[in-house]
Formats: sequence, C-alpha cells, structure tokens
Amino acid sequence: MGQPVLVLRGRLLFKKPRGWPYKVTVSFGKPLPSTASAFEVRQAILSLGADAFTHRLADSPPLPLAFSRQAKSRPFALSVCDSTGAELNALSALAGSYLLGRELAKTSAEERVGVMLPPSVGGALANAGLALHGKVAVNLNYTASKDVVDACIAKAQIKTVVSSRKFAEKLGWEPDGKKVYVEDVLPSITSFDKALHAVLFLVLPSFVLERTFFNAARGPLDRLATIMFTSGSTGMPKGVMLTHFNVLANLEAVAQVVSLGPADRMLGVLPFFHSFGFTATLWLPLRLGMGAAYHYNPLDARTVGKLVEERALTVILGTPTFLLAWMRRVEAAQFKTLRLAVVGAEKLREEVAKAFAEKYGVTPLEGYGATELSPVASLNIPDIAWPGIKQTGTKLGTVGQPLPGVFMKIVDQETGAELGPDAPGLLLVRGPNVMKGYLEDPAKTAEVVKDGYYVTGDIAKIDEDGFVQLTDRLSRFSKVGGEMVPHVKVEESLHEALGLLDQSFVVAGVPDDKRGERLVVLHKAGVDVDAALAKLAGSGLPKLWIPDKASFHEVAEFPLLGSGKVDFQRLKAEARRLEGL
Repeated sequence: MGQPVLVLRGRLLFKKPRGWPYKVTVSFGKPLPSTASAFEVRQAILSLGADAFTHRLADSPPLPLAFSRQAKSRPFALSVCDSTGAELNALSALAGSYLLGRELAKTSAEERVGVMLPPSVGGALANAGLALHGKVAVNLNYTASKDVVDACIAKAQIKTVVSSRKFAEKLGWEPDGKKVYVEDVLPSITSFDKALHAVLFLVLPSFVLERTFFNAARGPLDRLATIMFTSGSTGMPKGVMLTHFNVLANLEAVAQVVSLGPADRMLGVLPFFHSFGFTATLWLPLRLGMGAAYHYNPLDARTVGKLVEERALTVILGTPTFLLAWMRRVEAAQFKTLRLAVVGAEKLREEVAKAFAEKYGVTPLEGYGATELSPVASLNIPDIAWPGIKQTGTKLGTVGQPLPGVFMKIVDQETGAELGPDAPGLLLVRGPNVMKGYLEDPAKTAEVVKDGYYVTGDIAKIDEDGFVQLTDRLSRFSKVGGEMVPHVKVEESLHEALGLLDQSFVVAGVPDDKRGERLVVLHKAGVDVDAALAKLAGSGLPKLWIPDKASFHEVAEFPLLGSGKVDFQRLKAEARRLEGL
C-alpha cells in the first residue's frame, strides 16, 4: 500500500545495510477509525513520512562534501565526460573542481556567483568547485533574453558571472557585471597543482580534508545551495531559494525508489539553470558516484545517440519533446544499453511513451515536479516482479506516486477541504523538498507556501492506488461563457483526432467581448484542421470546448524555453497578435 519495494544488487530481502549502525525512526500518528479506507490510511502514512524524513538527513554532509566522500570511495571510476571528448575520473574531477573553484573564488568577494555555462565537464566542475569554496552558484538561463538575465543578476545581487569566451561568442551577447572566463583561469592551474592535490585528496582521510581544504563547504544544511530562477513560462522568472537540505532530500528520496549506483552512467543534456538538470544530472551523479556524460544541445539527436552508444549510458533524463526528437534520428541499437528513461517538465502522452518503448525496449517513466520542489515530487518507477511478489510502479497517463518524504493532497479550490480518491482539485505538496522561499519576495512566498504546503497551481487527482494524474494548470484554463475549459484536454483531443505523436497543436486563451474568453489554436504546417474539427464534433467533447475554425493559426515553430517546455507567455502573446488583439 506504500511505496513499491526496491531491489538492490539483485536482492529483494536480506540486503546488507548501507550504513552501520542502521538508524530507524518510528512515527506514531493519530488513531484512525476502523472505517478508514485504504486511501485514507495511505494518506495518513505518507503524511507521517513527510514529517519523519528530516531525520534521514541528520548526519548528511552538504552537497560538495557528499561529492568528495563519494569520489574518495571510488577515485578511479568515470565521473564526468562530455561530447567534446573531455573525460575525468572521480579523483581528477574532485581535484579539478577544487582548483577551478579556488581560482574562481578569488575573483569574487560575494557569496553568490553567476554561472553561464552549458552542461559540460567545465560547467559541472565550476558548480562543484564554487560549492567546495563556500560559494552559491547561480546558474543563469542563457536561452532567455539579455534583459531577463540581467534582471535575474540584479535581483540576486550578483557581481561576477563565470562563463566561457567561446560560449559567449556563440550566444552573441553577454550579461551585465564582471565576467570571468574559464579559459583565462585554467592556465593558472598547473599540472603540478593537479597532481599534488590529486595525491593529497587520495591519501588524506575525509575528516582531515573537510577541516582543511574543504572547510568553507562545511555548515548547516539549511543554508543556500543555489538560487534557481523559474522558467518564466507564465510570467517573469522568480528566484527560488533551494538549500542543501532541499536538494539532498530530493536526492535521497529518488535513490530510495530507483535503483541507481556506480554501475550506472547518465546522459546530461538538461541545462544546469533548470532545476531538473541541477539536481538530477549534476548533483545526483556526483552524490551517487555515477558517471555523467554531457552535451549542450538536447535536440541534437545524432550526437545524443552517439554519446549514449559510445559511453554505454544506462539512464537518460529529458522531456517528451526530446524523446520525440531522439526517436526520429537515434537508431534502436544506439540506445541498447538504456535501462531507465525519466521524463518531466511537460505531459507525456501515452502514445509517445508506447512508441518509445516499442523502439528502444524501455518505457519512459513520467514524473512531476517544480523548481519550488527541488524539483521532483512524484515519479513512476519500474514495476517489481519477484517470485510471489508483484507491484505496479508505473501507470501510463499518471506522474507516479509521491516520493518518500513527500505528501500530496488534493483540495477543493474554493473551500480548501481535502478530497478523496479520483476527485480532481488543487494539488498541494508538503515535504523537505519544499523551497526556502522566493528571493526578496516574502509576499509571493506566502501566496504559494501555506501551512508548509506548496500550492502548485496544478489541477490533479489521486487514484485509489496512490498514483497522481495531472489534469491541467489553473493558468491554462479559459473561462468561456462561464465554463472553465482546460487547454490540455483540448490539445489532447486534437492530437488524438489525427493520430499525431509530435506536438502539433497548442491552445491559448484570448479575451472575447461576448464570451469572456475564446480558444485560439496554434498549429504546425501540414495538419488537416478540417478533419480534426470533424472528429472533435463527433467525439463527445462539449461544443463550448471546440475552437472555431477561424481561430486556428499556422506557425513555423512553437516558442520553447531552455528546458524544452513550451513558452506559454510568448505563445499567448503570439495568439493575441494573430487574433489582432
């Protein structure tokens, strides 16, 4: 009735404990009536788990020290590599990040340092190195406009930005503030420095290193690990303050339900300015001792396929948009080493999941999260099949069950009353992964964090088995003639009508004098709008939900954010323009 069991090292039972002594927390909740349903019992247990989970982190070191301890345990295993051919084992990555961080720290007296680097060996070392020297790396969204990036820099009071000359030339612009280029810093790190520190880090025990070389990285877990600016898909980016406690809680929760370890190698194509990339493709491999292979462009399917094949990668993380791009150009043999594919950031349509599984033999596992949740809150996991035991870990069309330590509930939007199974309502999330708050914005923080719950703004329901299904975002409804019309449901119906895998329709709402709002559909070239509308008319969809043919507009591409999600702010502006508003 709780989380599915986890098979480790080929064992379901009688596994050696990860640590000794193995601490156990026993929590007692309020008595439940004998009439309590299985759903109510599960919810009560998950609520207790959210309170108890903090005890698991009592002895955890901050992120950079967790990395250093892991690196010392397997010093010669692959740690980071990228599509340029750069490759470092764990010991070299630790020494390299420390030395790079030392030089970068000299250039900034402030605690917060901006970073504008793509997912790469250099980007990973810069983040880890700054953390080892007690700095807070703030990864900036280089896919946004200069004005947006400069606004983020000003809000975070950043004076220095770490970048690369070559990367800045490709971007064609530079942010405000003092720039420090990795190419200018590297010559100051000699081969002797690298060799000396590698030897010292190898032979000196961790407690000595942490009180000498890494002393600046020590401190309470409730201090900032990063400031993560939201994607701005529905407005201006907000600075989300994530602590070491937040990120470590997320890493620990994921490690409890998904069997990951040193034998695994992960594809890193998500940018570090995106919370999924920062937590899952930067710190998760460093914390668990997995190898990570980076490439700066997730839509460069040929290079992604080559990287997965050559590095024998076992885990890929991405978005449904990325999966579609890879399916078109990556041969099945190139993904033969994959055993896990995890997707998030946008809805995974069942037909896309089935097509990916049919081609590569791996069913994508959809999860749910938000920058404010560090970011993962729920996740589908592989089904467990063992003699005498079978547990369902994945339900297509859902975003899985809450992670350990995470409690989710559905409440009525008007009254706030908690709803039962399969009743759609507003999704609230509580747990150690909930952010510290928005930077310099206590009023906005109070709007979205209430009584310890993060108010997601998503409409969802939880079924009898504890799986969460998203319906839509509050911001993606239109009130047409007094009725709330969900954009996602209309989009799904249009794709189903024509049997399309690729995202070819996106719905937006614009003002309407007669009905309050009306639906506008932007679509790719080549789709048969007449056929789609004919199918919708006979599909049982309410007439009010079916857009007028005059409100369909062809566009070359949908505006995307760096995370791969549709940029709904720009999309809505384009819809208004096309409608002459």
